[in-house]
Amino acid sequence: MKKGIHPEYKRVTVTCTSCGATFETGSTKGDIKVDTCSNCHPFYTGRQRFAAAAGRIEKFNKKYGLKDKSAQ
Repeated sequence: MKKGIHPEYKRVTVTCTSCGATFETGSTKGDIKVDTCSNCHPFYTGRQRFAAAAGRIEKFNKKYGLKDKSAQ
């Protein structure tokens, strides 16, 4: 690596603004604030809902005249 052209890499604290969780990581920037993290994001916590997807699937099947395979 060439000397004098790379930014300084340092330990920083990442803070979630939603739940207040913090963790340390390395970055060239200062302290980082994020909107959601793995502690409060619905995908990682298991609180994600798929109700909207079920409605879209039924609408697609009805539109193209497909029958539900689970009913057979």
